[in-house]
Amino acid sequence: MKRTYTEYKFRKVALEIVDKANDIIEEYQIEGMNLTLRQLYYQFVSLGYLPNKQSEYSRLGGIINRARLAGLIDWDAIIDRTRNMQTNPNWNNPGEIIRTAHQAFKLDHWEGQACHIEVWIEKEALIGVINTICKKLDVGYFACKGFVSQSEMYAASQRLIQKYNEEKEIIIIHLGDHDPSGIDMTRDIEDRLNLFFDGDEIPAPTVLRIALNMPQIEELKPPPNPAKTTDSRFSNYEKLYGKHSWELDALEPRYLRDLIESVVLLHRNEEQYQKQLKKEIKYKNVLSKIEQNWETLI
Repeated sequence: MKRTYTEYKFRKVALEIVDKANDIIEEYQIEGMNLTLRQLYYQFVSLGYLPNKQSEYSRLGGIINRARLAGLIDWDAIIDRTRNMQTNPNWNNPGEIIRTAHQAFKLDHWEGQACHIEVWIEKEALIGVINTICKKLDVGYFACKGFVSQSEMYAASQRLIQKYNEEKEIIIIHLGDHDPSGIDMTRDIEDRLNLFFDGDEIPAPTVLRIALNMPQIEELKPPPNPAKTTDSRFSNYEKLYGKHSWELDALEPRYLRDLIESVVLLHRNEEQYQKQLKKEIKYKNVLSKIEQNWETLI
């Protein structure tokens, strides 16, 4: 929704940026996707509209902010995935909560499958990119927020050990920046899961780093950034990859979505999956009947 709060006189170059922003936003909204400011910025860089400089990112942020206040850009198009109000749900009558249960009811689509799959992504700001596809595929997803805390890693290991005890092969799909720390995060996840699983004397999960990897960088050519020389891992990183780094945010959200889906589907038994869907529909029909006739049950 566009809504005007303040009048601004924009220069021609700023209006051109607003028009390009709206073109990019509309393209993603058609597919039901919103962008963070940083993702929008990387689209500008990838399309050659802006150079990859922090000053340009700040300038774009200022223009987008004023354009939203002036009613030129949809308020719902640019989102902050890291700051959200939490409230308790409320209903007006029992029928409404039964309707909610009917809409929300899902069986475990991976019941009877050989694998248990989770998607771990480095940045919380990218959760909004992957949550829709992960929910569609019925796989769990988790924002690592950099290096995973010891408490969360232990909790994850206990959750995954339970899946192992259910005779599941465990696969962690990991996505992170291609920089000294981002690359090392995958190694850290593997090492610490190995530690906790070894304590129970069982095989550790398979960790698949599907992004961001050098072949993708060579193919997709996301804009580079200088790698942080102050990072303690920079020396080893430089020997392998040089002085540039690349952010996961720079990849198109659709690319990340399709990449996750393709990897997950490689491990899914489609026949078993369809059986679960049919059972789910049967149960949802039961809830629908209760929803329609709840008053007669009082």
